[in-house]
Amino acid sequence: MAHSTTGSCSLTRIPEAPIWSDDLRFNRMERGFSLVELAVVMVIVGLLLGGMIATLSVQIDQRNHSETQFRLEAAREALLAYAIANGRLPCPATSASAGAEVRLATGVCGATGTAFDYYGGVSGGVTGGLLPAVTLGFQPVDTSGFAIDAWGNRIRYAVSMVTTPAHPANFTNRTNLQTNGLGVLPNDLVVCSESPATVAAAACDANKSVTNTLTVVAIVFSTGKNGATGGTGTNEARNVDGNALFVSRTPDPATATGGEFDDLLVWIPVGILYSRLISAGLLP
Repeated sequence: MAHSTTGSCSLTRIPEAPIWSDDLRFNRMERGFSLVELAVVMVIVGLLLGGMIATLSVQIDQRNHSETQFRLEAAREALLAYAIANGRLPCPATSASAGAEVRLATGVCGATGTAFDYYGGVSGGVTGGLLPAVTLGFQPVDTSGFAIDAWGNRIRYAVSMVTTPAHPANFTNRTNLQTNGLGVLPNDLVVCSESPATVAAAACDANKSVTNTLTVVAIVFSTGKNGATGGTGTNEARNVDGNALFVSRTPDPATATGGEFDDLLVWIPVGILYSRLISAGLLP
């Protein structure tokens, strides 16, 4: 009897693909990073963070520098506006005056009209030569009413005390300023590009003058980022020593000759003051 093969099939077993290779790869991934790999990653992250922090620090310093420059220029304009409204410049404030000018009715700055009262410095534990923010209505100020720069340091201010011809309290007294007229020039404040070699000098060394003694009627300045601890450098010290001589120069690092310098200064030439007062009809 013949056997039919119709409808029958022949089954062939197909070998299964090995699974050990995928499992092995999976197991290796489960193990995570090795210590060496983690160390490399941490070094890379540290370098990236360090670079970002350094860049951010530079950006913040640049922003504060620009903001402080803006505030100094705003203070200069506030002083000129005050002169137009009152016919005179205000006297400086002191750390004991809560942001207001310190001035006698006669127009003399301070209680006695000393160099401290006009140029600043420290006397009896009191710091002079501060911008009178309350008198000017200037902002921003700290909790005591003193104008501050972008680093939170108090903005400084000096005004001319000595004139030629000699007229005491000329620029801080409305009557004197109008009576004496345009022929009176300041004869004390001067700006140098570096501090004179002689500590007690009242004039710039040769070829170091930025202005002369017949030009500047008032100076506004910031002690810079290092204001809280600054002033130890030769050039920075001249700006806070109560002397009529001030220094304005490009910034210097702490390693520079004369030490660190990061003060920012602006000033009012007497010609600008007279021009504004003439325009306002306060001077002929």
